[in-house]
Amino acid sequence: MGQHKGREAMDTARIWLASDAVHGGCHVWKMKRVQDLSDDGKHISTLGYRTEGWMPAVVPGTVLRSLVYNKVYPEPYYGINNKLDSHLIPDISETGRDFYTYWFRTEFAVPETFDKKNVWMQLDGINYRAEVWVNGNLLSMINGMFVKEVINVTDFVNVGSSNVLAIKVYPVDMPGSTAPKTWGAAGEFHNGGNGNIGLNTTMLMSVGWDFTFMDGIRDRCTGIWRGISLYTTGDVALRDPFVKSDLRKPDYDEAHETVSVEVINPSNANRTVRCRVRGEIVGEDIIFEQHVSLMRGERKLLTFAPADYPQLVMKNPRLWWPVNKGPQNLYKVKLTVYVNDNPCDSVSTTFGIREIVSDVNTPDGSRSFYVNGKRLFIRGSNWIPEAMLRNSDERTYAELRYTRQAGINLLRMWGGGIAESDYFFQLCDELGILVWQEFWMTGDTKHPQDRSVYFSNVASTVKRIRNHPSLAYYVASNESTEVSGMSSLLEELDGTRGYQMQSECAGVHDGSPYKQVNPMQHYEDTASPRGSRVNGFNPEYGAPTLPTVEILREMMDEKDLWPINKEVWDYLDGNGFHGMTTLYTDLVNQYGVSQSIDEFAAKGQLVGAVNSKSIWEVWNYNKLDYGSRFCSGVLFWYHNCPVRQVSARMWDWSLEPTASLYHTANALEPLHAQFDYLTNTVSVVNDYYKAFDNCRVKAVVYDMDSRKVWEKEARVDLPCDGVVNDVFRIDFPEQISQVHFIRLVLENEKGEEISSNFYWRSKDKYEGKNTLTGPATSGFEDLQHMKHSRLKSSYKMKIANGRCLVDVVLKNTSRQIAFFNQLQFLNAEMQPVRPSFYTDNFFSLMPGEVKTVTIETAERNLAGGLILRIKGWNVETVTRKLK
Repeated sequence: MGQHKGREAMDTARIWLASDAVHGGCHVWKMKRVQDLSDDGKHISTLGYRTEGWMPAVVPGTVLRSLVYNKVYPEPYYGINNKLDSHLIPDISETGRDFYTYWFRTEFAVPETFDKKNVWMQLDGINYRAEVWVNGNLLSMINGMFVKEVINVTDFVNVGSSNVLAIKVYPVDMPGSTAPKTWGAAGEFHNGGNGNIGLNTTMLMSVGWDFTFMDGIRDRCTGIWRGISLYTTGDVALRDPFVKSDLRKPDYDEAHETVSVEVINPSNANRTVRCRVRGEIVGEDIIFEQHVSLMRGERKLLTFAPADYPQLVMKNPRLWWPVNKGPQNLYKVKLTVYVNDNPCDSVSTTFGIREIVSDVNTPDGSRSFYVNGKRLFIRGSNWIPEAMLRNSDERTYAELRYTRQAGINLLRMWGGGIAESDYFFQLCDELGILVWQEFWMTGDTKHPQDRSVYFSNVASTVKRIRNHPSLAYYVASNESTEVSGMSSLLEELDGTRGYQMQSECAGVHDGSPYKQVNPMQHYEDTASPRGSRVNGFNPEYGAPTLPTVEILREMMDEKDLWPINKEVWDYLDGNGFHGMTTLYTDLVNQYGVSQSIDEFAAKGQLVGAVNSKSIWEVWNYNKLDYGSRFCSGVLFWYHNCPVRQVSARMWDWSLEPTASLYHTANALEPLHAQFDYLTNTVSVVNDYYKAFDNCRVKAVVYDMDSRKVWEKEARVDLPCDGVVNDVFRIDFPEQISQVHFIRLVLENEKGEEISSNFYWRSKDKYEGKNTLTGPATSGFEDLQHMKHSRLKSSYKMKIANGRCLVDVVLKNTSRQIAFFNQLQFLNAEMQPVRPSFYTDNFFSLMPGEVKTVTIETAERNLAGGLILRIKGWNVETVTRKLK
C-alpha cells in the first residue's frame, strides 16, 4: 500500500481554524481558565480584547494537552507522572469542574469571496458542553462529545476583515472518580471508576480502565477535540447525503440505489424558494434530478428512489469487499442544488455497493457474518483511541496501514472509546477493513442521564459515517444494555446495517483472556479462567508484547528500567494488569536470565511474537466448520496503545512496531502453513474465496547447529476460504537438541513458494495450565549459545512523492541460521524514525537464503540523516548511514 494522497476527508475549499501550535495551522489560539477571568463572553469575543496572560492553545486539542504543551504540567505518559499519588497533575474529581473550564479564543478573517453568500461555521467535536461566541454574539450551546454543530454565522461575521471566535468549554457534567464500585463486570469494579462518568455522552475510558491508566486522564479530555471550519453556500444548502444499496439475490448482479439528501432554506426572507436538486453517480452516466419548494427556514429530506428513477438500478455493479475477499470498489455521488439555474451548494460522498448481514444459524448459535452472500470469518481487533485525543492524520494513517499489513479484517470501536474521524473511515473503505461501531456505554459505568443529548450525539454520528461501506455493524454498548429507542433510531437513520444491544449477546459470548498466560494454553483452550474461549464468536481475546528497548527508554528514567522498578512498570501496565513484571518476565527468563534492559527487551520480543502467533493460529485452525469446534470470529484485545505502556501490542503508542506485528501478519497471511505446539501437526489455511489444488506443504526441522534432522512434505488441496487441518505430524527425533527450529513452506501447483513460516521449539514437555512449561514456553536458555551467523547486506534508496523507500537485500552467507533479525531506521540521535513501514521484520534466514525488505518513511524524516541498523540474535550488528 502506498502513501495516501493527502486528507481527502478534509474539504480544502473550507477555511480551517487549526492552531499554529502543534498543528502548523494559520490561526493563533489562546486559552485562559474561566475562573481567572471576570469578563463575559460578549467582551471576550470582541475585537480589541486584550489577551495578555493567556496561554497558547492547541486546537484541535484538549485542555490538558495545551497545559502540557505550555509546560504547566509534565508529560503524563512518562514514568508515574500521571499517577494520582504523584500529585503532579490535579484530577478533576478533586479540584472540581471549574478548574478545567476554559475559554479558547482566536481571530480569523472572512475573505471577500464569502461576500453575498451564506457563511457557515462547522464545529466537528467539543467535549463536553460549550458556548460558541462570534463577535460578541452567543450563537450556539453544544452538548455532548460527538455532536457535529453547523452554525449559520452570515449575519454575525465581517466579510473582508477580522472576526473573533471565543468558545467557553465545560468539562463533563459528572467527571466521576477512581473509587471502586460494588457492581459491574465481575472482578473489574475499578473499571470506569465509580461509574458516574457514564452519566455523560463522552469517552468513558477517560476516568480510567484496567488496560490503560487505572486512574484516568486528569481533565477527562475536556476541549475542542476536533476541527472547526468555515464554508459558504448560496440561498439553499445541502447536508447529509446518503446512499442505500439493495442487491438482487442470489447473484448480486443488480443494485438498486436510493439516494437522499437534506435541503435547507436558511433565509430570513418570508418567501418560498423553488430549487432543483441534481444528482450524479460520477463516471457512471447516471443522472437524476428533482424540484422542491422550501419555505423560510424549512428543511426537507429529498429522496431519489429507483422505483421513480430507474437509472438508479445498476447492472453488474462493482462490489466492495473486505481484506483478502476482493477489490475495494468505491463510487462517488455528487448532488448540486440550483436556484434559477445558479448553483447554490454541492455535496458529494463516496460509497460502496455491498451487503453485510449476519445470523446465528450456526452449530453453536454464534453470530456469523456474510459479505455479498459469502460467509466471512472475522479476524478482528478492538480499536482504542489515544487517551488524550492527541490525534493526527499521520497517526491514523500509520495505525491503519499497520492494521492492513497485519491482515485484520474488522475493527471494533469499543464502547468506552469514541467514534473515529472521517479520515479513519475513508481509509477503512480503501483498505477493506470492516468497522463495528459502539455508542459510548459500558457495563462498568452508569447510563447517560440526558436521553436527548445521547440520541442527538448518536444521530450526528450515524449521519456522518453511514455512507462508508466499511461500516458493518452497530452495537449500543459494551457489556451492558441500551437506551430505549436506540434500535428504532438506527433503523430510521440508516436501516442497512445489523444491530445488537450489547457486545456480549445475540451470538457473541463474553471475552477473555486478557493477560499473559502460558502460550501453550491457547492451543489447549485453557487460557481463560472462565473456561473454553476458543469457540463461537469471542469479542475480546488477547495478550501483550513488550516494546523495543529504544521505546522503553522513552517512557521512564534509566534507573527505573533496570533493574525493573516494579512501581513504575506496573503503573505503565494498568497497575500490573497484564503481568509484565510477573508472568511475562518469567517467560522472558526462559530464554536465560538477562543482565541488562537491552538483553531483556530483545528476549521480550520473542515472547511477544509467540503470544501473537499462537493466538491467531489457534483461531485459524478452528475457523468456521473446519476445526475441532465451530468458530465464527475473534476480536483481539486490544489493538492499539492509548498511552505509553510496557504492555504494547503490534506497535506501541509511539508507532514503533514490535515483533507481534510481523508474526501476526505471517499468521494472518491469506495462504498460510502453520504448526501446532500441542499436537505437533501441520495445517494449511486459505482466506481467499478461491480454491487452490495441488499445493504442497513442506516441513523441515533443524537442530541448534542448523543441521537438517527431519523433513516431510505432502500434497494438499485447499478448499475455498477453508482449512486443511493436521496434514501430517512432525515426529521430532529423540536425540534432537534441546532447542531446535521448524521451517514450513507452502508451494502452489507450479512449485512456486507462496508462503513460509518459522518456529523455535524446545524439548520441554507441557505439564499443564498451572505451569510455565512446554515447547513454546520454556527451556530456551541454550539459544544464548547459538553459533554465530553472517549476513551480507546491500540497499537501494529511492525518493518520490514525499516518500523515502529503501530496498534492503539480506543474504545469510553462513551455514548457521540467522535467528530473529531486526531492521531499524534511526535518526542522528539513534532513535527509531516513526512511523516507518517495513514489509517484514524480526525474521530468521536459513543458510544461503536471500530476502528483500522494503522500508518506507516520509521524506522529511531524512533531515539530519537516516541510519539503517541491522541486528539479530546471532549476527553482528551493522549500522550504515544511508546516502
